[in-house]
Amino acid sequence: MSGDYGEVPIKCTGVAIVLLKKIENEYKVLLLKRSTTVLNNVWCYIGGGIEEGEMAWESAVREVKEETGITKVLLYTTNKIDQIYSPKENYIYVAPVFVGYVEEQQEVTLNYEHSEYKWLSFKEAIAMVSLLGNDEVLISIEKHFVMRNPSEYLRIEN
Repeated sequence: MSGDYGEVPIKCTGVAIVLLKKIENEYKVLLLKRSTTVLNNVWCYIGGGIEEGEMAWESAVREVKEETGITKVLLYTTNKIDQIYSPKENYIYVAPVFVGYVEEQQEVTLNYEHSEYKWLSFKEAIAMVSLLGNDEVLISIEKHFVMRNPSEYLRIEN
């Protein structure tokens, strides 16, 4: 054995965003149904790529607008990451997860990437998400952003 080891690269080229809206005194989670070749028919929260020159949080704001038409979001970092190992390309994809509070009057207008959306309770959303780990992200967000007031040091001024 030579002591040389192969590596699995880690790539962070995208972001994930969970939107929350208070509906009838209960925070609901926005889930979107994908309609593209990537993750077709999968229910998930918002995700997208980081463009050249963008900070991750700027990508989050842009992706929310592009995918939902929502323009006003009170944005926080969650200190959580989505992570997926790609066996085909042999790398680990990680994405910082953000949470955004949306005002009740803001409506969702989907772009071509999604065919449906639903505002769901945390219990319903956790049961519906398909990607491994999304449930854990939602559990953490409920604990730290719904059951408690989020820490101001996590807030992103945008």
